[in-house]
Amino acid sequence: MRISAEDPAASTATSPFAFPVFRAVWLASTASHFGGLIQSVGAAWIMLALTHSAKYVALVQTAAALPIVLVSLLAGAVADNGDRRRLMLGAQLFMLLVALALAILGWLDRLTPALLLGMTFLLGCGAAFHAPAWQASVGDLVPRPVIPAAIVANGLGFNLSRTVGPAVGGVIVSAGGATAAFVVNAISFVGLIVVLSR
Repeated sequence: MRISAEDPAASTATSPFAFPVFRAVWLASTASHFGGLIQSVGAAWIMLALTHSAKYVALVQTAAALPIVLVSLLAGAVADNGDRRRLMLGAQLFMLLVALALAILGWLDRLTPALLLGMTFLLGCGAAFHAPAWQASVGDLVPRPVIPAAIVANGLGFNLSRTVGPAVGGVIVSAGGATAAFVVNAISFVGLIVVLSR
């Protein structure tokens, strides 16, 4: 839904959070990113338990970040030329399915280092397609004068998640194990899927 610049509310608002659509997507997207960071802690923890190797633990972060290097140009092109809402929705549904599979395999104690790295890579691919679509859609959610503030709000949500997420992930892993972190990550996708569907 595109906000009209002629809308009286649009001309007087100073915060992007005054716009319900932006606020809903921002909250849900921040929660989803938060869940991803919690999952990263669980993945590193379980990789250490499986291999007792710092090199393999480092590969978890590599598997999560590598998709950004490999598919960011393609993801940006798709976001610029396609339906961004559908792209974000598809990416979130894909990540939900991968996160659920990861949680089930963890619960069944069937995870191997290769499976963990592969699923972490797939989650990174979903995030790599979601991010440019979300960033490019900001102009559709708020009027032009509010776009700079909306971009700052996106950065705030990202940095807030990066700051608090790993600490919360550590608490969850110590209390419920790595599988609990995977379950929390799966749940974190639901809110954004609901918001995008509506």
